Amino acid sequence: MKDRLFKIVLFLASFLILLLTAGIVYALISQSLRTFSEIGFFKFLTSDSWNPKTDKYGALSFISGTLMTSVLALAFCVLFSLPVALFNGEYFRGKKISTVVSSIVDLLAGIPSIVYGLWGFYVVCPVLVDLGFSDTGFGVLLASIVLAIMIIPYASSLSAEFISMVPNELKEAAYSLGATRLEVVTRVSLPAAGSGILTSYILALGRALGETMAVTMLIGNTNAIPTGITGTGNTMASIIANQFGEADGLKLSSLIAIGLLLFLITAVINFIAKYSMKLINKA
Repeated sequence: MKDRLFKIVLFLASFLILLLTAGIVYALISQSLRTFSEIGFFKFLTSDSWNPKTDKYGALSFISGTLMTSVLALAFCVLFSLPVALFNGEYFRGKKISTVVSSIVDLLAGIPSIVYGLWGFYVVCPVLVDLGFSDTGFGVLLASIVLAIMIIPYASSLSAEFISMVPNELKEAAYSLGATRLEVVTRVSLPAAGSGILTSYILALGRALGETMAVTMLIGNTNAIPTGITGTGNTMASIIANQFGEADGLKLSSLIAIGLLLFLITAVINFIAKYSMKLINKA
């Protein structure tokens, strides 16, 4: 009887998740229909015009800003998170220094994004100006640096867990054949934990795609395609955060349509991640 009741609870919880997801998708689609019917789906997707005075709206500028900041942040993240993951999960696993580093990484993961935004505004931005990257410091580069620091804890913690789960038998077999520590890491640990590490970076990318507050404070908030990594722009999340409060009519519908596109982009990336994991596991 208890087992049956437990199964019913599990079923209801899972069904509730499906119901919530379906509700979110329905709300996004139903509120976006006006934009797609008046502007057209492909024109909205490929236009970089955003002018509330003439009621012309397009999402290309914000899609470009989102992809540029997220991909650049992921590149910065890989450079730092993978060494941290190897430090905690392989070279110093179980030692005090690893515990300290892990605690600091966990602390970074819990800091609110608005705090990262303030830090980027008052600390990183002046540094970029002093280094001559841009006149104001604001733009894709500044947003990407702060985003990278925000997602490093997710990628490094998960990657370290997957690296530490590699069976010792595999490593000992490699050592018995005369392999060095570096060869064991690069030819045994990293390939064995590859699918898990990929998953951690996909999750980190998902966080970067949807980040709002810090990016809104740092990217410059111009409704145009960024001219480069030092150029200003807007992301899909930041344009919604900036203009949703005062929007109505077609503009409101267009902002919700951008939210729907962000949802679809995230879903596609998750699908690609799962498909890649299947390919890696089969190899």
